[in-house]
Amino acid sequence: MLAVQAEREADDLHSLREWLVAEDLLRGRVRAVRPIPDPGTLGSVVETLAVMLGPGGVATAIASVLITWLRRRTGNVKVQVTAPDGSSMELSATNVRNVDAATLEKLTNQLSASLGNERQALE
Repeated sequence: MLAVQAEREADDLHSLREWLVAEDLLRGRVRAVRPIPDPGTLGSVVETLAVMLGPGGVATAIASVLITWLRRRTGNVKVQVTAPDGSSMELSATNVRNVDAATLEKLTNQLSASLGNERQALE
């Protein structure tokens, strides 16, 4: 699951979804998750995205798209990534915007491993 925290959460979540489905490996694997509304309310906007994992580099594609998308955000945008095993990781635009190539590669590998259910400590 991917949850976005931002000033314009709905817009940013929609933008992230568009980036994800533009990636060939992820097309057909991304869906919006709407929470069940409380009784007497009109319902709510999409709060999270679910991405179906699978073989063939899907976790790496998710990690790459997510980090690239975050690097292009303005303001303080955060994404909470929850892996199938329940572990989670938070990334923010301010943390990835100005990092060097080696750090980006390491972060992408860590996120990919986390999504692929491989146990790897985050430094």
